[in-house]
Amino acid sequence: MKLVTVYQAFNPADAGLVRSRLEAAGFHPFVAHETSALSMDGYALAAGGILVQVAETEAADARAFLTSSVALPDEPEPE
Repeated sequence: MKLVTVYQAFNPADAGLVRSRLEAAGFHPFVAHETSALSMDGYALAAGGILVQVAETEAADARAFLTSSVALPDEPEPE
């Protein structure tokens, strides 16, 4: 299974939020470089960020979900 990056973050909180949203929507995300980014200051930037990835077959739908303004049932509507 080939993984495709659908989101890049420079702090673990952003990556975790995106991972959680994708999981709640039924996707199967994987977060890469998170541990490395936490081990040294500035390493997230040097490593190219913390990557939220999904299977290649889910990538297009995951990107569309992340760019849509549709809230999940327990999220407030966007303004």
